[in-house]
Amino acid sequence: MLNRRDFFRLGAAAVAVGTVSKVAMAALPEIASMGSAETQVPHVPGNGRPFHPVVTLNGWSLPWRMRGGVKEFHLVAEPVIREIAPGMTANLWGYNGQSPGPTIEVVEGDRVRIYVTNRLPEATSVHWHGQRLPNGMDGVSGLTQPAIRPGKTFVYEFEAKRAGTFMYHPHADEMVQMAMGMMGFWVTHPKNPDFMRVDRDYVFLINAYDIDPGSYTPKVATMLEHNLWTFNSRVFPGIAPMVAGLNERVRIRVGNLSMTNHPIHLHGHEFTVTGTDGGWVPPAARWPEVTTDIAVGQMRAIEFVADAPGDWAFHCHKSHHTMNAMGHQVPTMIGVEQKGLVDKITQLLPDYMPMGETGMAEMGEMAMPLPENTLPMMNGKGQFGDMHMGGMFTTMKVRAGLKTGDYSDPGDYLNPPETVAHEVDASGVPVSRVPAANVEGHHLHIKKPDGHEGH
Repeated sequence: MLNRRDFFRLGAAAVAVGTVSKVAMAALPEIASMGSAETQVPHVPGNGRPFHPVVTLNGWSLPWRMRGGVKEFHLVAEPVIREIAPGMTANLWGYNGQSPGPTIEVVEGDRVRIYVTNRLPEATSVHWHGQRLPNGMDGVSGLTQPAIRPGKTFVYEFEAKRAGTFMYHPHADEMVQMAMGMMGFWVTHPKNPDFMRVDRDYVFLINAYDIDPGSYTPKVATMLEHNLWTFNSRVFPGIAPMVAGLNERVRIRVGNLSMTNHPIHLHGHEFTVTGTDGGWVPPAARWPEVTTDIAVGQMRAIEFVADAPGDWAFHCHKSHHTMNAMGHQVPTMIGVEQKGLVDKITQLLPDYMPMGETGMAEMGEMAMPLPENTLPMMNGKGQFGDMHMGGMFTTMKVRAGLKTGDYSDPGDYLNPPETVAHEVDASGVPVSRVPAANVEGHHLHIKKPDGHEGH
């Protein structure tokens, strides 16, 4: 948990008279703020009902206080500076110093009170995505509540009725505020700490940004052509690895607040989808998978036994989503001799950047000069060389002997002898070609489409 040096108090002038109830006009909870993008190791809760805390990938959980039997939190909507990966930061909007904001953890049946202070330049609100609550606490500006004006503090209060996996985000100028990074994770733990118990429980949100190379602020009007696809506003190699002890049961909860679906794929293991934002999936309805597609606005909880030691890839299976800032107008130059050509073109067009003669990988290995505050399209190195990855990519590191509660990076996996793919000499292998099929007597029939269906 954070120490007192990580806190700063909210001055009384920031609380607007008439925007909070009488009980809220008493001393508000301290505001916890976190600037680090490192994954914070969870601590067993010191008060309130017991639960097994989650681990927020490259994030943290928001502290609370118990007051009169109510669990009180304090969220601050504000501009933040987020490190996307070492070498690049972005000017985003978020909560309590980060984007996404801190994870809120409560227990089924808790009475929850959340103070929300607005330090943005425009009005906002907070929608508690997937929660069952009174209509006036749903957080839709103009429909269920007045908007929270800059400098004002509102209070939300309701019972966490249903255990499960949820999110929070604005319902005010949503296109701008969510494109700027305003979102956070919410976990309601079951009353019984042993229900659906796992050894490690990871959470993160999928989001995306369009930040021009050399700039710092996202373009908020972009619908699909984003160039940074992120886990918790981080891209590889800035996304922390997830770790697990051999044969531990692992849960990974993922929420999607980007503008498209994401097929999330785990190597080396099968998993089952055990939960959605609608609740836990009955055991009879589950089936084994290695990839699950998560649509916009959905949550998925997957579970598996980490029974295969190694460093296993975990990523979105859309190939462009495992790359960093990429210009979509890059010309394809595969197979084209470019000696001397690029130098002449860049004298006329300084921003010209073609694909490499043999593909994209050679560009990642060339360490080409980049504009300020820009990441390579493909980055990161493993123990065997360049990984040619970026974006929505990290690893699940499974190790024997990993201590309970140890979330530190164990380093590269030491493969047992003769278990690593390696080069062999194939220079003397004869080539045998399959004879061409006899196509005489066959006719090709072509039917022109009548419309544009399926495009």
